[in-house]
Amino acid sequence: MCSTNGLFRNLSKSINSLRLLPNIWLHLHLSCSPSPESDSDGAGAAANQLESCADPSLLIRLHSQMLRNHFLRSPFHWNALIRAYLRLASPRAALLLFIQMSRSGASPDSYTLPIIFKAISHSFMLVTGRQLHSLSIKHGLELNEYCNSGLINIYAKAGEFDHALKVFDESSERKLGSWNAIINGLAQGGHSKEAIRFFVQLRRSGLVPDDVTMVSVASACGSYGDLSLAQQVHKCMLQAQSLERLSIMRLNSLVDMYSKCGRTDLALKVFDKMPGRDVSSWTSMIMGLATQGEAKHALDHFDRMVQEGVRPNQVTFVAVLTACAHAGLADEAVGYFDAMRGRYGIEPMVAHYGCMVDVLGRVGRVEEAKKMVEGMPMRGNAVIWGTMLGACERYGKVEIGEWVAGKLLELEPWNDGVYVVLSNIYAACGMWAEVERVRRLMWERRVVKTPGFSAATNSN
Repeated sequence: MCSTNGLFRNLSKSINSLRLLPNIWLHLHLSCSPSPESDSDGAGAAANQLESCADPSLLIRLHSQMLRNHFLRSPFHWNALIRAYLRLASPRAALLLFIQMSRSGASPDSYTLPIIFKAISHSFMLVTGRQLHSLSIKHGLELNEYCNSGLINIYAKAGEFDHALKVFDESSERKLGSWNAIINGLAQGGHSKEAIRFFVQLRRSGLVPDDVTMVSVASACGSYGDLSLAQQVHKCMLQAQSLERLSIMRLNSLVDMYSKCGRTDLALKVFDKMPGRDVSSWTSMIMGLATQGEAKHALDHFDRMVQEGVRPNQVTFVAVLTACAHAGLADEAVGYFDAMRGRYGIEPMVAHYGCMVDVLGRVGRVEEAKKMVEGMPMRGNAVIWGTMLGACERYGKVEIGEWVAGKLLELEPWNDGVYVVLSNIYAACGMWAEVERVRRLMWERRVVKTPGFSAATNSN
């Protein structure tokens, strides 16, 4: 284990290397001339303000005020400030504040470390998570319910499932939070069968699952694609809340689960009986219909959503554009894409551009797709370039295909598929000299086409 001083030195170095939030910390240090007196009532009022603070600029002013008046003395006030930064989506600022707290002499308590573990999880900083795991052991907090679940979450998000399971197993008296962390981590990490197995163990332990548990299990069932199991989970939800209505979160998870199992009829049955629907409800239903090839039905639901006054978000438009792509509705997709900015003020993300490249490429509007990619405010990823290259192969677009292949090879120089598709484009146009040039280039760069193979599957 590393020393405490070494831990904070490494943590500070890893955060500062990312050039995080220099303006915030400069503002705080320049604006805070120390005051010799402390006001306990003022400290309490500032802590109360932090709990309801929703404005980043106000948070900086409150931070400045607490420094100026020496309010940051007890872990309670440090925790309130760290939690406020995390709530306003500034996890690295929360981590920097934790370093300052530790250097000030204030020891972290059972509330501090769970907040920091959550910040690390949001920042995907596994090395830092390991270091703070050591710190939790030093303070005897590694078996604390919230610290335990926080550590499981960190390791699971990083794909370190062996470590996540080890932390889980080390807790002799597991609380629901630890069970939820391991089930959700396995479900989100693609280990659906294992997530379901842990859920069965949870039920046998006598603990009552909550919304987080059931949403995670429903997600695992949807990914696993077992309808019989999905119906058992549905029944379990009904039994768990026999005396009250299912929460909207659970109902949304059922819609998503049945859609992923290919049973949009059952998803619609749940959706239509919902006493209230939020944007996640509509988005889950639209995405479910879109991915199952029911594009018209999906777009009809989007129209219903708008008519009922529910404002779509970025994920909703991914679902809508996915529906258009599956049905080849290019003009409709362009209209929805334009409405994102013009009507709803939503800036398109790379996922939206990917959908547009897909739908335009499917109908042969490859030049238009190229212009859209060139106008993107962010760099294209391998998915976008791969989609465009496939469209170029389908419609014999040699010049654009060469351009796209160059972009894709910048990202994935080892990708043999790029050479193969480009060779196919040349061959379809009778450009045999170019075909030979691509093959020679593969040989020179020692890129070998991955051979095809068959794999046996177990139907049981």
